[in-house]
Amino acid sequence: MLDRKQARAVLGVASGAAPAELRRAFREAAKGAHPDRPGGDAERFRQVVEAYRLLSEPIPTGTIIQPPATVRKTAQDDRILPITPLLSLNGGVVLRETTDGRSLKITLPAGLRSGDLLRAGADMFEIAVRGDAQIMIRGHDLWVTTPLHPHVLAQGGRVAVDTPLGRRVVWITKKAGERGLVRLAGQGLPARGDHPQGHLFLRLTEQTRTTDTATRTLRRRFAAAWAA
Repeated sequence: MLDRKQARAVLGVASGAAPAELRRAFREAAKGAHPDRPGGDAERFRQVVEAYRLLSEPIPTGTIIQPPATVRKTAQDDRILPITPLLSLNGGVVLRETTDGRSLKITLPAGLRSGDLLRAGADMFEIAVRGDAQIMIRGHDLWVTTPLHPHVLAQGGRVAVDTPLGRRVVWITKKAGERGLVRLAGQGLPARGDHPQGHLFLRLTEQTRTTDTATRTLRRRFAAAWAA
């Protein structure tokens, strides 16, 4: 069962997303995950539906929140290697402590997906890519939440967008502004082994004034401006 943070990651929305934004995110996520569509997956579709249901419900007030129960780690947990979407995209180096006290320096190739197996010396790890509300991975594709000025969403135009992946110059059509989604073909995860080249999806949201620290940080990272 998903919690609210996981639900936001599934739909690719930030904390405090408006109902209209949730509905738009749900429609797009459901299209891509529906089992009857190419690349769809029944379990992913179930998670999309569950995420939308959870985020659509009001947060109950007066509820006593219990601290999380202690979870005992298993040998299987020790074989899981969590990485960020940026490491999945570009590769890099991570340090991992083993159960017997060893420290492993693991070099990650670009293009790793969740479920891939990676050998580091005598140890074998299963990759688990952990996304967040700013950037996440669906299959072979990268999804980035991108706040834009309302005028850009309404009128369209050529926009320079700063993302965690670097600056992207994109053309926003009126239709894309209404849908809240732009696809940049071939700019997702690189092809690796049996994995095909992925795409980059920019989920467009409207910039709003807020005092929420997390949202201000999100806006700084995804600031958009008209290109000359």
